[in-house]
Amino acid sequence: MTTRRPPEPAKPKLLVLDESTIDASCLETFPYEHRGKDVVVEIDTDEFTAVCPWSGLPDFGRVTIRYVPRTRILELRSFKFYLLTYRNVGIYQEHAARRLLDDLVRATRPKWMELALDYKVRGGVHTVCRAASGRKAQFDR
Repeated sequence: MTTRRPPEPAKPKLLVLDESTIDASCLETFPYEHRGKDVVVEIDTDEFTAVCPWSGLPDFGRVTIRYVPRTRILELRSFKFYLLTYRNVGIYQEHAARRLLDDLVRATRPKWMELALDYKVRGGVHTVCRAASGRKAQFDR
């Protein structure tokens, strides 16, 4: 009598990040009229979604951005459209946080910006990814 081993579970296929679907060109700005007078701008939304490249399941998260503008302010409608371009993209959480920050810094050229991407709990694991650009110094809460 031979003993059969159960088949190994199939490894999930990794989804490939299609860079072309993330469209930073839709980010718009308008002039900051109070140069030399700093203001901390905080933007918060829980409507971020992408796809886990490992499992293929949707990821949902809250994006919080804090920044001090130099000459440009992020226009919020365009930011919403930009976030929607991630909807069907397979991207790891850490990579999404960095990509978001890099695109926003490129669009606004702030004195300082930080981004937190707080993912909803999935499989009992909670993840928050943070990224920053520039000198935070006197802008702490």
